[in-house]
Amino acid sequence: MPYKGHVENGVIVLDEPVSLEDGTEVQVEVSGVPTDGGENAGLSLTQRLAGVVGKARSLPEDAAEHHDHYLYGVPKR
Repeated sequence: MPYKGHVENGVIVLDEPVSLEDGTEVQVEVSGVPTDGGENAGLSLTQRLAGVVGKARSLPEDAAEHHDHYLYGVPKR
């Protein structure tokens, strides 16, 4: 049986009282995810990042593979 509810402080709260025993397994299905409604609404990650893709210049050839080394000094493996 479906129940309606909402999320408060990261916890799912049902809108109506329900008498379910402790330990009862449930399945949660999200019916709608709010978006920011801004200019990026509905765009893929690639589309949202299009303005910065390829902008970095003069990086070492292995920067992607060893980014922790170049950012934090972690030894290369």
